[in-house]
Amino acid sequence: MTIEDDIAFLEKVPSFAILGRDALRILAIGAEPRYVHSGETLFTVGDPADAGYVIQDGSFTLSTDNTDTASATMTVTRGALLGELALLTETTRPVTAIAAEPSTVIRVPRGLFLKMLEGYPDAARRMRDHIAARTNQAAQDMINVRATLDPTPPRRR
Repeated sequence: MTIEDDIAFLEKVPSFAILGRDALRILAIGAEPRYVHSGETLFTVGDPADAGYVIQDGSFTLSTDNTDTASATMTVTRGALLGELALLTETTRPVTAIAAEPSTVIRVPRGLFLKMLEGYPDAARRMRDHIAARTNQAAQDMINVRATLDPTPPRRR
């Protein structure tokens, strides 16, 4: 793939699409492609997270606990961004990711992502606004779930 192909691919990832083509060029140039064999673990719950991964080809099974066969699992495919929070801050992996088939990922190191944001303040502003909107939506979703589970309004004092 060419750099232009990589940029076009990254533009389809929702959290990256807002950054703009010039910022994505930096990511495409500095990111690291990696092949992952079927059944290979990309990362494990609790591992330090220093990068995000975009699935370029294939799929991964994500599970919340690698020791419990009944743990919650889901499958993610092409275009999914794994470890978005790791691009911005030190954190640990909340899930284990295992390749469900031969797969290719693009590893975006946190240092590269942060340097790109420093160099493109408009992209940083758009990212901040995007994260704020998603946080507000998540808070509203929790309020809605709570209202559904407990339909009685709180008592006034």
